[in-house]
Amino acid sequence: MESMEQIVDTSIDPATCALALADVTKDFGALRAVNRVSMRVAPGERRAVIGPNGAGKTTLFNLITGELSLTDGKVYLFGKNISSLPAHQRVDRGIGRTFQITNLFPALSVEENVLLAAQGVKPVKLNPVGRIRHSGQIHDRAMQALEDTGLSEVRGIPINELSHGEQRQLEVALALALEPKVLMLDEPAAGLSTAERTMMADLISSLPDDLTIVLIEHDMDLALGLVDRVTCLHYGKVIADDTPRCVSDNGEVQECYLGARYA
Repeated sequence: MESMEQIVDTSIDPATCALALADVTKDFGALRAVNRVSMRVAPGERRAVIGPNGAGKTTLFNLITGELSLTDGKVYLFGKNISSLPAHQRVDRGIGRTFQITNLFPALSVEENVLLAAQGVKPVKLNPVGRIRHSGQIHDRAMQALEDTGLSEVRGIPINELSHGEQRQLEVALALALEPKVLMLDEPAAGLSTAERTMMADLISSLPDDLTIVLIEHDMDLALGLVDRVTCLHYGKVIADDTPRCVSDNGEVQECYLGARYA
């Protein structure tokens, strides 16, 4: 296998990266789920993290966002070491994310869910929704997130009346309401129909060019069509880090994950 320095895109200075990982490692007892992963993501870049089930993708996301603590290695956000920060402080520094499993308040409306997210990084974060509904900056940011995700027309509808596709869109809206600099999308098209996947792809493509996006996605047609660069994990290790075309042509990647149709 290539050395890590050969796999990682060394043309990007870690000090100017939106996100940089250095030998990130996570052990669960005797199991090494993430094995010395290094990665450099430029500001405004779209990056996919792919790999078969059990490759360590979601564990890696959780290490980046602070949901899990590192066994070893470092995580840098715009040149600052955030390795020891808890998850909420990483949000404050500019990381937003979605989850594989929809994580919403079903009894509240679409608008109320986004307002709660929007206030999460503001000094009034402990105030109830009713007190911030007319708070200018927070309200405007929430409404912009709904507009950006195509949900403005359903903002008064309770979550439990939304389709699954609309709920996945709302998860993106919640993350955008945090005003992230780096947006982490964990399988944004999971469980969606073909039409809904197309809508999700269009949504991700329409996000601002200066927003750095890192996504995990099992729908390879969707993932490879959305990103500038792809990192492939296998048994917790990086086996490829290159353009979508080069990764899809990589024999080791084809063998472990993509299959003959990408050969």
